[in-house]
Amino acid sequence: MPIKTETSADIVKLLALTDERAIGVLFAYADAVRKKEAGDEVHLRAIIEFSNYCVNDCLYCGLRKSRKNLHRYRMTDEEILAAVRKADELGYKTVVLQSGDDLFYSADDISCLVGKIKNQFDMAVTLSCGERSFEEYKEMRAAGADRYLLKHETANKKLYEKLHPGQSFEMRLKILGWLKELGFQTGSGSMVGLPGQTLEDIAEDILLFKKMDIDMIGIGPFIPHGDTPLAGSSAGTADMVLKTLAITRIVTRNTHLPATTALETIDPLGGQKALECGANVIMPNLTPQKYREDYQIYPGKICVFETADDCASCVRGMVKSIGRTVSSGRGDSLKIKKTQ
Repeated sequence: MPIKTETSADIVKLLALTDERAIGVLFAYADAVRKKEAGDEVHLRAIIEFSNYCVNDCLYCGLRKSRKNLHRYRMTDEEILAAVRKADELGYKTVVLQSGDDLFYSADDISCLVGKIKNQFDMAVTLSCGERSFEEYKEMRAAGADRYLLKHETANKKLYEKLHPGQSFEMRLKILGWLKELGFQTGSGSMVGLPGQTLEDIAEDILLFKKMDIDMIGIGPFIPHGDTPLAGSSAGTADMVLKTLAITRIVTRNTHLPATTALETIDPLGGQKALECGANVIMPNLTPQKYREDYQIYPGKICVFETADDCASCVRGMVKSIGRTVSSGRGDSLKIKKTQ
């Protein structure tokens, strides 16, 4: 029987569920939608965190510019290409280049790097390097970048601007519109459990994803970092993240949903649970080990000390254990005709 998710009030009722049986029904329905819309394949996307510099001072983030006791790094093109080569050897068909909002790398720099990757490897390239101008995004897209990930974090304008000093909620949404206009497969996402966030806010996040017709949505818990202004705040819970993920699958239907690393950080079985209630993507870490510990958006991040081979083996084993298969394709948007 379909679960009602038409309005914010409908979604809030589902988010407020505490009865385990009712939650189980929600998760089973979301998993059925996932199977119908996305199939049983799980897409693996190798993430390379190429810089932990950032010009912003977001209250929750361990990379915030005001943090002084963090060893900062920037990877060279050669280091990034070596990591991409390793991803290719491991059979990954998408690489995600992620950084803080680091303006040291110009649009020309990023575009040149994208061109090198596209010339040497048969894989999709996702960029996640923050807010840029329309012309810069246009240049990156022309260079061959396939996708861009820019989370909106919260649909509550007042909360967004409190957490992101000097940034505009309207501009964040405008940029997401630019990315779609330029032909990027566009990713966004939100945090669950932010200080001051309500269930109504989470419901609005989900409805915003649907309204913007986002191609991939990353949903993870807020995890307080000890060296940020939100150090003493309570963390988001795995249960609420999983309910949010399940409802997002039901509402958005044909969207890629990753089992986020942040969820696995607060719940060792979080990845498997996410795959069983709507998720269909995993993003293994291919950042060189000497840099991983310094990409501290939140503390306690998993897979900091594992090798790329270890992570690949672990992920593939987990996917197999729940009766799913690892995709051999690029995992392009479910909203467009497959190109591979």
